[in-house]
Amino acid sequence: MLVRGRRAALGLLAGGTLVGGLSPRPARAQNAIGKLVEEGPKPLPAITLTDPEGRERDLSSIVGPGAGKGIVLNLWATWCAPCVEEMPALDRLATLLAKEGILVIPASSDRGGRAQVDPFFARTGIQHLGPWLDPRSAATRALGARGLPTTILIDPQGRERARLEGGAAWDSAELVADVRRLCGTPKPGTEPT
Repeated sequence: MLVRGRRAALGLLAGGTLVGGLSPRPARAQNAIGKLVEEGPKPLPAITLTDPEGRERDLSSIVGPGAGKGIVLNLWATWCAPCVEEMPALDRLATLLAKEGILVIPASSDRGGRAQVDPFFARTGIQHLGPWLDPRSAATRALGARGLPTTILIDPQGRERARLEGGAAWDSAELVADVRRLCGTPKPGTEPT
């Protein structure tokens, strides 16, 4: 079937999520959708998000030298079915990691901003995540995400360690262990490379 016009410019990724206008990214390993792919450590581009208090925050103020927080950065939107499906697991992950210096940041690309995200969080019972915003999808483009959801695991040194494209059960024992290993503060003498 031949599709013309705007629909032809859209890509289909992650369980039916339509993505358009994102930067092209080199192909990943075959069947990498829904699987954690370790490609790091590699430096992050400059990323600015709006935090839950409405302030513009450079991600480097949270991670990197002196900040010492690992981050699970989830790029998502309320209109994205796989994003909606995985959000409760991310909320539970945030609870599990709260005392370990690992933040779960769901960066919404909804153009309606908090007016869209706050009711979604209330309706779905999300209690441990703040409404972080990326309404112009600048972080999504800077990170080269091919679709939503995309989750980037960032270590306390501010480096990308891994990413997962598509939805995932973030509160599963396997993924929780991976997040702790890749985003947590290493024990003395076990500094990741």
